[in-house]
Amino acid sequence: QVQLVESGGGLVQAGGSLRLSCSASGGTFSYTYVSWFRQAPGQERDFVAAIRWNGGHTYYAGSVKGRFTISKNSAERTVSLQMDSLTPEDTAVYYCAAGRAILSSITQATSYTNWGRGTQVTVSS
Repeated sequence: QVQLVESGGGLVQAGGSLRLSCSASGGTFSYTYVSWFRQAPGQERDFVAAIRWNGGHTYYAGSVKGRFTISKNSAERTVSLQMDSLTPEDTAVYYCAAGRAILSSITQATSYTNWGRGTQVTVSS
């Protein structure tokens, strides 16, 4: 069973940057997509970004496009999310997720079978 562990969250001022990492350990990594989702208090878990494991194609939610960058290191089985120009609206718990999703469903949380525990990102104004 593959375990996903996120790291890199913290407190940052508006306009600042953070880099999140998702490390996969154990098991056989047979997923098609690895994605980041986020969930603010009292809100649903929202799609942030996805990367196709074979090929590296990337996809972003409109609210983060141009500010966030998702990347992967296949050899180390890690996926990173570089977050720049952060705003208080980016405050949430960020989750890493992996699944055998298809392109048309990568923004849906139900497409992912494996989730990390999340890392808190807080952006102060």
